[in-house]
Amino acid sequence: MLPLGPTGYGDSPYQVLSSFAGNPLLISCDRLLEEGLLLPSDLSEIPPFPAERIDYGTLIPFKKKVLRKSFARFNVAASATLCTEFERFCQTQGDWLEDFALFMALKEAHGGAAWYTWEGDIAARQAKALEDWRRKLSEECTYHKYLQFLFFHQWMALKEEANRRGIRIVGDLPIFVAHDSADVWMHPELFHLDEQGMPTVVAGVPPDYFSATGQLWGNPIYRWEVLREQGYAWWIARVRATLMLVNCVRLDHFRGFEAYWEVPAGETTAINGRWVKGPGAELFRAIRSALQIDRLPIIAEDLGVITAEVVALREQFELPGMKVLQFAFGGGRLRYMDPPYRYERNCVVYTGTHDNDTTLGWFRRSALPGERELALRYTGSDGKEFHWDFIRLALSSVADTAIVPMQDILGLDSDARMNYPGRDFGNWAWRCPSDAFEREDLIRRLADMTEIYGRSLETGTSP
Repeated sequence: MLPLGPTGYGDSPYQVLSSFAGNPLLISCDRLLEEGLLLPSDLSEIPPFPAERIDYGTLIPFKKKVLRKSFARFNVAASATLCTEFERFCQTQGDWLEDFALFMALKEAHGGAAWYTWEGDIAARQAKALEDWRRKLSEECTYHKYLQFLFFHQWMALKEEANRRGIRIVGDLPIFVAHDSADVWMHPELFHLDEQGMPTVVAGVPPDYFSATGQLWGNPIYRWEVLREQGYAWWIARVRATLMLVNCVRLDHFRGFEAYWEVPAGETTAINGRWVKGPGAELFRAIRSALQIDRLPIIAEDLGVITAEVVALREQFELPGMKVLQFAFGGGRLRYMDPPYRYERNCVVYTGTHDNDTTLGWFRRSALPGERELALRYTGSDGKEFHWDFIRLALSSVADTAIVPMQDILGLDSDARMNYPGRDFGNWAWRCPSDAFEREDLIRRLADMTEIYGRSLETGTSP
């Protein structure tokens, strides 16, 4: 899954308002009805949402209005049990929840403006300003705590039911955080910022497969020396919080922990950057020790410019890396291929990820010259159902785990693509059809492939 945090401008789950909070847009109105936290009349004016895409411009104000109604009802009609659960949640999650709720209330009080544009005393978190604003925005702070309570209350029930059915949830943890986030506002000492709270250097990647000028992400970069002095406590808390919500984590941009691409603030592209050494093994040893586990439940997203040092870091902790079938065909040249028959067992193979075109979109239009021909030759496909040929290639590979995006199972074209790296509009909006999980033809086909390639629990191999 994509990261579950509360999204801000651009709706990207990789630019969230907090690494610890959940996205209120994911709160189920049906569940609120079941628990008496909404009345049917509260949902009498649901806008005509499109079936294929998320209309954020319509969704966000509608959901905010409904959640406000739910909060009002909670205050007057919540059961004693639910009130007790809310109080317990606020206590157990207080380390991040108190300041996150204030952060969100402050953003609303400032018309959504970024924290570094607020008045100097509250932007700098001066004690008196914090005290005054907490008092002034007390009700709003409680509201944002309530939203987080709803998210966690519903999500943990979902996770429990999934795990009961033998389903493990793979989450996603971005390496960097957004500048306009509670993370940076609460812990400015952990980031390279100037006296006004602005980054002095920002994150990105050099020119690659996706972009000739690289990708300028703009995230502030960690002061790893400060994190080291603190025993990596913030990172440990972040990993622990994510693993509370999921069973395994795909650690985004893993190579950045060995060395990351640092770009001076103010650059318009990522070309003029440099590689800077990251925390390396020290960070992962600290996380493993704090979690008191022998093997970290982490998938290393080791795509991009990968060096021997990155491979060694991944192998030191026995982390499975990623293999993306769309990248297997070497730019259309046989000698540059990374053929699936060479994959190692300790890896996760994907037909594609959220950053790729769908398999059919790739096959029909975005594959580089020669890649389509090599893919047909390798799979022995006639191209009529190429997405199923790719799915078969993934499931039949030696990779310990295979992951297939829902778009590929449904055989969707490029209009169902989730994200275009480097493009700041039109992303993160694909919606899965409501009947997708009831398609008997797809269920039978997946079940057959799962069984024949030994990926079911019944066959005694890895699911």
